[in-house]
Amino acid sequence: MSLSRRTLLVAAAGTTLAACAPTTSPAPPVPTAPPVPTAAPVPTSPPVTTAAPVAPVPTPTPTAAPAPEVPAPEVSTPEAPAAEVPAPAPAPAAPAAVPTRAFVTARYADAAPAAWGLDVPGVLTTLPRAAAPAIALTFDACGGPGGSGYDAALVDTLRTHGVPATLFLNARWIDANPATFESLAADPLFEIANHGTAHRPLSVTGRSAYGIAGTRDPGEVHDEIAGNLAKLTALLGRPPAFFRSGTAHYDDVATRIAADLGQRIAGFSTNADGGATLPAAQVRRELLDAAPGAIVIAHMNHPAAGTAPGLATALPALLAAGRTFTRLSDAFR
Repeated sequence: MSLSRRTLLVAAAGTTLAACAPTTSPAPPVPTAPPVPTAAPVPTSPPVTTAAPVAPVPTPTPTAAPAPEVPAPEVSTPEAPAAEVPAPAPAPAAPAAVPTRAFVTARYADAAPAAWGLDVPGVLTTLPRAAAPAIALTFDACGGPGGSGYDAALVDTLRTHGVPATLFLNARWIDANPATFESLAADPLFEIANHGTAHRPLSVTGRSAYGIAGTRDPGEVHDEIAGNLAKLTALLGRPPAFFRSGTAHYDDVATRIAADLGQRIAGFSTNADGGATLPAAQVRRELLDAAPGAIVIAHMNHPAAGTAPGLATALPALLAAGRTFTRLSDAFR
């Protein structure tokens, strides 16, 4: 969709987006190899050197007998490397480190934003060139007053056609739909992403979008990202890679804070459902017009909207035309 068309859609949406208010392979193989070559040589070395000085003594031919004792060290030394094998296992716990609120507040206390909106530095709006033939479908579930519903028909359509997608889930939506969350998180077709704690625009000065007040300072930006980041990390067993704020608005200081917290911000180039307000026919048209490399935004928390029926009619046509789809993490490697 052309930029002007995207701008019109975003403007038309207005309250629409507002309606959504708010291992690494363990190195065990490496340690197990050393026990065979190194374990034997290391212990044998001491017995040989001690035997050498004793041998010159007059009658100690019997002292050659200590040679049989060499096997004794060989038995004990393999245990040393074996004991070290478990050591690498705890390493994967390291990624849990996230900058504290105090650190973020101090680091950005005097930072003044120079940009605000949907497309600012730090926001990814299209796929990288290598993945450009594909399209990334992303669906927001906002929770709270903006809707904690679940569009099962939409998800069933994706599953029926085997089309992958990235699902941006808000903390309140997760709390309202625990069983559904577990089902989606267990499905390899989908990638779970962070849609914030209270679904607020991300600002360090309190900027608003569609009438929704944004975060007011670096500390609140930290809270909006880190709250749901911690929840998802605990539920998934790993941190989500992508973040999208409520209303998808940011300033360029907030995007830097998100990067510090290990989150990549996903914007969009195609607004397929205008915040779950467009009729099915228009949703279908927006999807069919999405260019290769597009990041498409739509919603999965309004089952009565035109999003699901529009997707149901567009997907077969797109697949028949040879179009492909990707999760964000598969495109941004």
